[in-house]
Amino acid sequence: MAITLTEAAAARVQKFIANRGKGVGLRLGVKTTGCSGMAYTLEFSDEIQPEDLVFENHGVKVLIDPKSLSYLEGTELDYTREGLNEGFKFNNPNVKDECGCGESFTV
Repeated sequence: MAITLTEAAAARVQKFIANRGKGVGLRLGVKTTGCSGMAYTLEFSDEIQPEDLVFENHGVKVLIDPKSLSYLEGTELDYTREGLNEGFKFNNPNVKDECGCGESFTV
């Protein structure tokens, strides 16, 4: 399996990187935190680390460290607008439960 981006997410990432004026891709990961135990991390990366796993969708590179991959395997990253809210949405098939605020999850 792999990590995928929808066209909407890829377009948004490309726009952010263009506005920054630099960057090789989007770094996804997980960290221990929150009500349910794990939270997503999302940041732009200016370089690919030797240990990074690289997935590419719609012209955007997604960088993931090997530890995070077991939690993110099969995840699709989307960019959505719902009313006045907009942002990235993780469609992660590994999630067993999420906290009420939606900021953390368990696998």
